[in-house]
Amino acid sequence: MKYIVFALKIFLFFSLTPAFSADYLLHVGSLIDVEKLKIYKNQSVRVSGNKIIAIESGFSEKQENETLIDLKSKTLMPGLMDMHVHLSGEVNKQSYTEKFFMSDSDFALRSTVFAKKTLEAGFTTVRDLGDLAPGVVVSLRKAIAKGYVQGPRIYAAGKSIATTGGHADPTNGVRSEMMGDPGPKQGVINGSEEAMKAVRQRYKEGSDVIKLTVTGGVLSLAKSGSNPQFTQEELNAVVKAAKDYEFVVAVHAHGAEGMKRAVLAGVDSVEHGTYMTDEVMRLMKKKGTYYVPTITAGKFVAEKAAIKGFYPAIVQPKAAAIGPKIQGTFGKAYKKGVKIAFGTDAGVFPHGLNGREFKYMNEAGMPAIEAIQTATLNAAKLLKIDDKLGSISVGKLADLVAVDGDPLNDLTLMENVSFVMKDGVIIKQ
Repeated sequence: MKYIVFALKIFLFFSLTPAFSADYLLHVGSLIDVEKLKIYKNQSVRVSGNKIIAIESGFSEKQENETLIDLKSKTLMPGLMDMHVHLSGEVNKQSYTEKFFMSDSDFALRSTVFAKKTLEAGFTTVRDLGDLAPGVVVSLRKAIAKGYVQGPRIYAAGKSIATTGGHADPTNGVRSEMMGDPGPKQGVINGSEEAMKAVRQRYKEGSDVIKLTVTGGVLSLAKSGSNPQFTQEELNAVVKAAKDYEFVVAVHAHGAEGMKRAVLAGVDSVEHGTYMTDEVMRLMKKKGTYYVPTITAGKFVAEKAAIKGFYPAIVQPKAAAIGPKIQGTFGKAYKKGVKIAFGTDAGVFPHGLNGREFKYMNEAGMPAIEAIQTATLNAAKLLKIDDKLGSISVGKLADLVAVDGDPLNDLTLMENVSFVMKDGVIIKQ
């Protein structure tokens, strides 16, 4: 009999509990609609589990099962997304030697600190574009997803793919007897067949996206910072294989010729884009290619290039020449109508300072609300996850951040996020 009574109580509880219920009720002073590029005053947002279930005008009455969060003095927006980070490391004077003294486990444990800083800065989703140690970020992604450590939702590239001697060849600059001949497994390719094998290897290792270094780079121990480093045939092969495995493809590129080849091959985004020409911009618009500018990294490397001994001698002139140009390129690309997604290259500068990018974008001519859109809706579209993230919309995941005051009047507020919710869980308040 007691089991029947118990079952009846359970039935009555669920049958009488309103279907419309929430865990949190957020009273919001201002809410940024990144789809309509509008701001709404005095809104209520209801969150149940890990999803947004209602958005209401005015300050709605709290239901019995809800926890009220008072954000009346704050501006709410979707969780921020950074499309270019490196959570496995952070540049410092010891960066070029630490791999000889740190194990993969050391890199992995340190990465959890960088991940937490990133999340607390309001970035609930990131695209990590290159591991410093094998498998670190893929494992970090899994640890965060399982709740072992705190951090953003990660879309990981694993090992970047380069050509022999190219920007992401891990043996650049070492003694000749230590160089060896890394291949597709290590992310170094020569020819179309190896290019396809490297993509498949990343799939095997659990990567979510593909990262290529199609030109020289600033921080690698190699002479050129901008020369093209993949043939058109190699790029075509990479993109063909990547599309077969439903990968989004990002390319590091400073020089125009490497960018042009990559865009023609059909990549999804160009990172940095320092020497981007009008021709490349027109081609990117035609192809729908996103530009991820990383202005913050450019400014940081230019600043550190002025400090004697901060970078190796082969790196210093590249940092001094390339770093200062990125913001100007961004301004031109924005005016030309190139699609832009937010990305900082955090790891080249200290993690957690990602929010500085908004101010630099605004300085180059992008309105504040559009800058915020690049780090929300545009980034979600680039990753092809805008059905579940990127805007404050009913049915989407409850990734929400807030700042004190009005960021549309002062974008430096984006550097000090005061409220963070990821997947319906409050991280920072």
